Amino acid sequence: MKFIDVYLYSYFIMEPKKIKEWIKSKKDHRKQMDPKLLFNGIIKGDLNSLSLGITLIESYNQNQRKASDDLIQRCLPYSGNSIRIGITGVPGVGKSTFIESFGMLLIERGFKVAVLAVDPSSSISGGSILGDKTRMNKLSVQDKVFIRPSPSHQHLGGVARKTRESILLCEAAGYDFILIETVGVGQSETIVKSMVDFFLLLMLAGAGDELQGIKKGIMEMADALVINKADGENINRARLAALEYKNALHLFPPNKNQWNPKVLTCSALEQLNISGVLDVIEDFRQHVVANGHFQINRKNQDKNWLSETLKELIYNDFFLDDNMMNLLKNIEEKVMNGDMTSFQAADELYKVYINKKRV
Repeated sequence: MKFIDVYLYSYFIMEPKKIKEWIKSKKDHRKQMDPKLLFNGIIKGDLNSLSLGITLIESYNQNQRKASDDLIQRCLPYSGNSIRIGITGVPGVGKSTFIESFGMLLIERGFKVAVLAVDPSSSISGGSILGDKTRMNKLSVQDKVFIRPSPSHQHLGGVARKTRESILLCEAAGYDFILIETVGVGQSETIVKSMVDFFLLLMLAGAGDELQGIKKGIMEMADALVINKADGENINRARLAALEYKNALHLFPPNKNQWNPKVLTCSALEQLNISGVLDVIEDFRQHVVANGHFQINRKNQDKNWLSETLKELIYNDFFLDDNMMNLLKNIEEKVMNGDMTSFQAADELYKVYINKKRV
């Protein structure tokens, strides 16, 4: 008998008390994940219920999808009362430090703050460090703060449907500001724009021309550009960079919301002009609420996520089908052997999939 078998045998045969405890823990866990109980806890602001609720919607277990949908549906009428802010920037720009300083300011002003920080997942192991709480020491211990680091699982932009659903749960729990810290900067960050009200781009002074191609695509979407680390000997460089970006923004087409993106400097480390960033966000909210674009944007986002969710359901239906996966492996070999082009292979798989759905 193998060692592991002997261990399990002794555990279950010789330790009946532990078996009972194990069964009880499983039952307690299932009870904890009951959508009605989670919902009752979430709307009361219970952090444990909120954490378990997000764990439920992040689960890739298809058996828990129904419970997850039930929870989201219950929370939906209680959502929508926050301002959702996407925060992005190149690695090293100080996103976590900025969020901590900005979050502390919001707490001082009497607001509740939720931070959904998405960590990059390894393309090899799929693992993620999830260390955002360790980088926000002051903020993470505040009573009115909820910080949820989540692995990106290699999704474009580090955010996807599950982050959007997490926003709804946080809003139902009464959080006034939802801050989404993204993995980094790239064209894929457009997905962040599709789920937030205000898109904030953190920049560095003198970052180099090699980033200009990346900056342009993100700058066109930004509602504010904030030059961070404007302290010490870097103040003059930050001011010069702010002036250059202001001039560059005049070259971009006007936004549909009739808002002119703002450029300002700050030091998250020294907590300089953090209140200025909040003032810009408040001015933005007043502007888009007054001209009706705030609700228009939210409705367009809902429409967009209907399309994205439908795509995900079709994607999952295909890739969770064992028969389709076996066929895919066979066709992949033909493609790798040069017997079939990728386009022919995709067409054949699609035809099989469609015919299967018609049966």
